[in-house]
Amino acid sequence: MIRRAQAQDLDDVAEVLAEAAVWLGSQGLDQWQYPVRREQVAESISRGECYIATSGHNGRGSEVLATITIDDHADPEFWSPEDGPDEALYVHRLAVRRSAAGRELGAYLLDWAGGHAYAAGKKWLRLDAWRSNPGLLDYYAQRGWQHVRTVELGHRKSGALFQRRAVADGSDC
Repeated sequence: MIRRAQAQDLDDVAEVLAEAAVWLGSQGLDQWQYPVRREQVAESISRGECYIATSGHNGRGSEVLATITIDDHADPEFWSPEDGPDEALYVHRLAVRRSAAGRELGAYLLDWAGGHAYAAGKKWLRLDAWRSNPGLLDYYAQRGWQHVRTVELGHRKSGALFQRRAVADGSDC
């Protein structure tokens, strides 16, 4: 089940993100190798932009398996006015617990987010991915994401820009 994260879910969301960072580091990747920015996550939760996937039917009292944040913030360092930034929703902080890895939960959340964007009247679902994580870049490409361009900024590790058309049920992904 996917539901909006609530204030009481902050610890669980932070734990999922921290677990993902530890795993990435164990793979020799520099992605997310900084403390979880709890205040940033809390703000996303309070704005209703952070979602969680849970193991139970009602979503409460069950394990949080994954998290995704979706908003309409087009990072101006990456997305230019020519990209039509208002035509999209943007994915941030997608992470899946290692205990749920290999079940395509991340792909399911991305499909769900595409439906969310479609319902919001948006044309695209977009994201910026860590440039130095080739496995992640392949993951998006293999799931129908179009690589728009890579922006290399000295102060940012992210910048591989991807988009996918927003569709009602994710079937065109």
